[in-house]
Amino acid sequence: MYFNKKYNRSGVLFQGPFKAQHVTRDEYLKYLFSYIHLNPIKLVDKDWKEKGIQDFEQSRKFLNSYKNSSYVDYIGDNRLESSILNKIAFPEYFKFSNDFDQFINFWISFKNNLEKYT
Repeated sequence: MYFNKKYNRSGVLFQGPFKAQHVTRDEYLKYLFSYIHLNPIKLVDKDWKEKGIQDFEQSRKFLNSYKNSSYVDYIGDNRLESSILNKIAFPEYFKFSNDFDQFINFWISFKNNLEKYT
């Protein structure tokens, strides 16, 4: 806002406007859920989305220690930050932490196993 006032501009500075998309299918919601929780992997493996994960163990360790994600809350760890989550609001795809872990494993290995699904 300061920059816009100073230079007599309006609108966003570095990106286009936010675009929301309504989620109408369960498959898309599950995809978004995995995308949100796996996206931090790019901090340790920047090309993982295009090339697949190069080091599964390193990526797993990173996700388990990354404090700015609710990933660890869904795999069953209790931490202070968990108090702001409302896991009940999310559909019951993952009744147990093991269900979430298996779901994330599928998406982590998806790119590496893509030929199995095409």
